[in-house]
Amino acid sequence: MQEAAKRTRRKGSATAKGGGNTALSREAKATARRDAILEAALDEFSARGFAAARLDDVAARAGVAKGTIYLYFADKEALFEELVRFQLYPVVGRFEAALKSDLPLRAIIDQAIEIFSHQVFGTRRALVIRLIISEGPRFPELAEFYYHEVLERLLPALRARLMRAHERGEIADDTLARFPQLLGAATVMAVIWQGLFDRFEPLDAQGLLRAYFDRLFARDGRPA
Repeated sequence: MQEAAKRTRRKGSATAKGGGNTALSREAKATARRDAILEAALDEFSARGFAAARLDDVAARAGVAKGTIYLYFADKEALFEELVRFQLYPVVGRFEAALKSDLPLRAIIDQAIEIFSHQVFGTRRALVIRLIISEGPRFPELAEFYYHEVLERLLPALRARLMRAHERGEIADDTLARFPQLLGAATVMAVIWQGLFDRFEPLDAQGLLRAYFDRLFARDGRPA
């Protein structure tokens, strides 16, 4: 009787483990489908623009039924918004972490150049930024979403860090704190250039950014 009870317990334990593995497998498959839909959406939005992109074509690219998309996203706008989060939240978090560090400002700028050069420029994240630039004027709700989800996270942290740099004497005045967009100007230009002209004249984005910030900051960290 005792041996039978032990066998029953072992069988029950194995069944429970098997059930857990099955649940994890289902979850992994669901995540893979969702990610495939997001990747396909980026391809469709990039190729056709937001207005012309069709969920039927997104589904075909992702290898799923159109109805599967609605299991994850309410509509095309919700899909676009989640695409922005999916692609950009990780890198926005890295920029935020760099800005929170107590390193000298120029060291933080060097970190930001590395992040942009390796994790934005030349990656699919750059496609999302170009989409916002091209589609934002026609679909202001998309631009507003991007502002709140991306820029509104970065600009206050950037302003605060630049003001602290000014108070420490790392920069001569508060111009950059008042206009932090100046620090992002070269990155936007690099993304646009790559999308339009890179096949004619490839751009060394890292070299461009280093040259740009060398003009903003002298060797002691103060504006040139």
